[in-house]
Amino acid sequence: MDIKKLQSLVVDALEDVKGQEIQLFETTHLTSLFDRVCIASGTSNRQTKALAASVRDKVKENGGNIVSMEGEETGEWVLVDLGDMVVHIMQPAIRAYYRLEELWGDKPVKLGAAKRTSGKKAEADEAGDKPKRAPRKTAAKAAPVEVTHDMMAIQATLDDDKKPARKPRAAKATGDAEAKPARKPATRKAADGTTAAKVPTGARVKVAATKTAVASAKQAAEKRSASTAAAKRAPARKKAAE
Repeated sequence: MDIKKLQSLVVDALEDVKGQEIQLFETTHLTSLFDRVCIASGTSNRQTKALAASVRDKVKENGGNIVSMEGEETGEWVLVDLGDMVVHIMQPAIRAYYRLEELWGDKPVKLGAAKRTSGKKAEADEAGDKPKRAPRKTAAKAAPVEVTHDMMAIQATLDDDKKPARKPRAAKATGDAEAKPARKPATRKAADGTTAAKVPTGARVKVAATKTAVASAKQAAEKRSASTAAAKRAPARKKAAE
């Protein structure tokens, strides 16, 4: 079996049983015993045994050869020898202790690329002697068009027709203010008949008079009454003197 098809079958079998941390390495430059090494992890003894059985059954169904299987009794580390490829299925603790990636991991093989390569080869084998499809003809590139002045003018006209009509601008606030007449200040007539600008005044507040002011006003009133009485008596005294 072709090594690319074999590695694709192994990876598919491990993924079917949910194998973890699947890694594939090329070993042709390290040993002549096998071409690929695959390492995967199982979370329990039961899963490691199931992963090994899945690889064995998948390879057998597709005509592959199973050389040997080791470690099925304990399930901690199961090795499946496929001749050109060796598969190590290990529990995480065993894998971390032995570190097989450091021994065989010089040339890792991407799993996606391995599947694509094997799939393309299988399709080619099934196709057999089918005639190859002719390559698609690409459309010829159009010759560059010379842009003239008339063409530019026509395009500008079309662009102007597409543009929506502009709305008239609203009158500015300053224009409205200039149109309205300014208010005249309120005026009031003075005592001499002239008009003067009205000056705003505050509200009047009545303040009670002090005792001193009341006494002074009372004395002034008494003096005025006394002087008035003296003035009235003066003519009578004058007549009496005559």
